[in-house]
Order: sequence, then C-alpha cells, then structure tokens
Amino acid sequence: MVATVLVGMLCAHLLCFSVMFLLISKRLQGKKMGMDFFAMGNLLLGLAYVLQLLEGGPAWSLMSVVNHTLTLASPVAYWLGAMRFFGHPVPLLRPLLAFAAVYSVAQVLVQWSLGPVARYAMLSGMSALLFLIMAITVIYGVRTFAKDLYGEMVFFAVLISGICILNALKFMKLLEGGLEALQMDRNFQLVFYIYMSFLATVLPPSIVWLILRRLTDELRGIAARDPMTQLLNRRGLKETLQLCFNTRKTEAAYLLMLDVDHFKRINDTYGHQIGDAVLCHVAEVLRATACRGDLVSRLGGEEFVVICLDTDTQGVLHLAERLRLEVEKQALRINDSDQSLHCTVTIGVSQSFANNSALEDAMKQADTALYRGKTSGRNRVELFQPADSHHPVQGMSSSTRQISPMI
Repeated sequence: MVATVLVGMLCAHLLCFSVMFLLISKRLQGKKMGMDFFAMGNLLLGLAYVLQLLEGGPAWSLMSVVNHTLTLASPVAYWLGAMRFFGHPVPLLRPLLAFAAVYSVAQVLVQWSLGPVARYAMLSGMSALLFLIMAITVIYGVRTFAKDLYGEMVFFAVLISGICILNALKFMKLLEGGLEALQMDRNFQLVFYIYMSFLATVLPPSIVWLILRRLTDELRGIAARDPMTQLLNRRGLKETLQLCFNTRKTEAAYLLMLDVDHFKRINDTYGHQIGDAVLCHVAEVLRATACRGDLVSRLGGEEFVVICLDTDTQGVLHLAERLRLEVEKQALRINDSDQSLHCTVTIGVSQSFANNSALEDAMKQADTALYRGKTSGRNRVELFQPADSHHPVQGMSSSTRQISPMI
C-alpha cells in the first residue's frame, strides 16, 4: 500500500513538472535550453509509472513492453536535454523513436529466448548503464564545458549516481531472486520508490535554478559587452580585470589604448554603415592578434583598449606594433565589391600597473601617449614616459606613419 501511494505521488510530481517545463520552454521561445526535452523526459517517465500502477505487477503484455520502453526512453530524453542546455543542437524525436523501436524489439527477443526475468533484468541493467553515462557526462562537463557550474554539476552527478547504483542493485537482485524481487511491498522496492520520489521533488527545481543561472549569466554578459563588436565594454573590462587580479598571480599589466585614425573622414566619405564595419573589422583584428588571456575592450566611438597580462615593457611594445601592423595590413572590402578600404590605428601604451584600482591612472597614461602619437603623425605606437618626453618606437619613420584611408 505504501509503495502504491509513493508511485502515485511520483506520477503526479513527474507529470506536473512536465507541464511546468513545457510552459517555461514556451516562454523561452527561440532559446529553450533543453526545457522541452526535460518536459518530454518527465512525461515519458510519468506515463511509465502510470502503466506500472495499472499493470499491478510483473507481466508479459503490450502494456508491459510500452512501460519498459517509456522508462528507458526518459533518461535518453534527459541526456539530450542536457546536451541542448550546453548548446549542442541535438534532435529529440528521431533518436527517441529509433531507441523505442529497437528496445521494443529487443524486449520481445529476450522474453522469447531467455524469459521474463531476463527482460526485467535488462530494464534494470540498461537503466543503470544510461544513468552511468549521464553521470560520466556530468563529470566530464565539470572539467570542460560546465566549469562555471561546478557546484551544480557535482550535485547532479551525486543524485544521478544514486539512481544508477539502485538500478544496478535491482539487476543483481533479479538475477538472484527472480521476479519476487519486484514485489512492491519489498523493502528494496520501497527504498527505490522513496529515492525516485526524492529525485522527482528535488531535480525539477534544480533544473529551473540552472535555467535561471544561465539566463542571469547571459544578461550579465550582455551588460558587460559592447553590442556591436561583442568586445568588453568599460564595465566588463573592470570586472574581468578585477577577476584576473584576484584569481591569478599577475605581477604586471599594461594598457594599450588604440584610436582609429581619421575615423570621422571615413564616416563622412563612406557613411556610418561602413564606419561601423571598420570598427567591427578592427575589433576582429584585435581579438585575433592579442595574446591569449589578454583583455580586449571597446571604450566607445573609435577607441579600443587592450590590457596585456604577464609581460614586460618590451613584450607589450612588440604586441602593440604587431597590432598596428595587422590593422594596417588587413583591408576591409566595401559593399561586396572589388574595392577595399585600408585604415590605421595609433596606439598609446601605459606604464605597468598591478591592481584594479590603478586602471584609471593607466588609462590616463595611455591616453596621454595616444595624444602624442596623434599629434606626431598617427599610425604609430607611443609609450608613456613619466617625464612626458617624446619617445616613438624605433623602426617606424614619419613617412610610414601618416597613412590616410585609401581605396
């Protein structure tokens, strides 16, 4: 009687949360993050337990075959939903239908060749295997694509491991004691249903929490990035730099401030659409050329900032010159025609700084050096000097620095 009540409550939980997941997925519209897949998983498992209640016990019937197929199809749907949550565009219906067809045929073959105990043991063994795969996937995710969800993923791995172990124990009990092990009033079955009821109560709110966490992170990311170039904005630059100083041993950082030369002339000559394309082009060059771990930001207008970590003065000047040359070298095609536009940048480099509170001073230093570069001919790299002296980087003559936009 107690087991029947537990299974009935389990059905109610699964079906109600299936509806809730479906409603949430509708609200998420184009980016459902796997919620529709999780809704399908809950629906399949809920229907499987409904059939189990109607069936009353182990039997060989069409209802039993459907019950077993739905039971195993649910973890498949959950696994596919997890892949969707982490951005992998996997389909749902085709894998589920293929799995249902194959497993239904396998049940018939096992029943006829090995008997009912083997069929029920196959269900428990396959359930243990599928949940083991899910647990391994979660552990792998903690080390790779889900590092930002470490605590949540460990929690899920522990819960999934629990149901994996229980199914493995049920598999062994079936091999030892036959179908008697599946009687609903047995102690093991009570423990199994209590744990499943616990999972049905805890996991759905946890999944909703993950969705809210992901949405919050995305909103924070949107607030920290320039919408046109997708580079960090000033706020994002400060937050990310603070995180770098807090989480890694960074002895020195340098700030490069870049300004696109004659940008107003580009806008006036070719229009603001081409001007925006130039900014995106420069942003892409900076992103591709900067060293791994460096921070690239757009402050606004035609001004960009690159913060170099774990380097020295010679290293940062070398990077600045490489950035300048890459922007100068790479042309931007205009309106899908054969015409191309070359642009240049002037770069001011600050002195080294070692904490986030010195960021504003570094910006002022780089801006001062940038101003000197602008007044000295543009398309050059200038290092800030405490004495405010004029020290252009060697190897660049004035004639090569004064380059205007060309077609």
